[in-house]
Amino acid sequence: MACVALLAVIAAVVSFRHMHELCLRHGEDRLAAVLIPLAVDGIIVVASMSILLANRYGSRCGALAWTLLMVGSLAGLGVDIVVAEPGLIGRVIAAWPSVALIGSYELLMSQIRRASWNTGRQPPEPQQDEDQEPEDDRPREGVVVLHREAWRWARENRRPDGTLPSERAIAERFERSPRWIKRAGLTGKLG
Repeated sequence: MACVALLAVIAAVVSFRHMHELCLRHGEDRLAAVLIPLAVDGIIVVASMSILLANRYGSRCGALAWTLLMVGSLAGLGVDIVVAEPGLIGRVIAAWPSVALIGSYELLMSQIRRASWNTGRQPPEPQQDEDQEPEDDRPREGVVVLHREAWRWARENRRPDGTLPSERAIAERFERSPRWIKRAGLTGKLG
């Protein structure tokens, strides 16, 4: 994990320099030339963390996080290509920091996801104000109760050949992602 984090930092610094240079070339003052690259790389970090958090809660992340991740990634890659020396080799060299940043950051996020799943940690239940209305009609159940309910439903809804419903079917029934049911099954929390 440390090597991936180091690679992400190196790639972020080089990518920052490219964006900073482009901002100065196009008339931005020094403060804007510092803030704009942080905003572009910040979108990638925030979107990735949002996707990570949604995965940890067993839900699907919305289109906004994925869109921002793609926009930030493409913006960083585009800037690297624009500031490059003309020619294929110059553009490949200049684009490498963005590719390395995106790849290494996503590797880091996947390692964090795996580490949290392997330890069997469950995320805390979201807090809700007493006078706030629930977001949906589903009662706010504890994670353990929800796992038991999913297991009970799966046993009651066996396929004609006697096998349990697919992970996807169980996840859809409980409005969760297939990763939620897989993680619960792998950690022995169903049943």
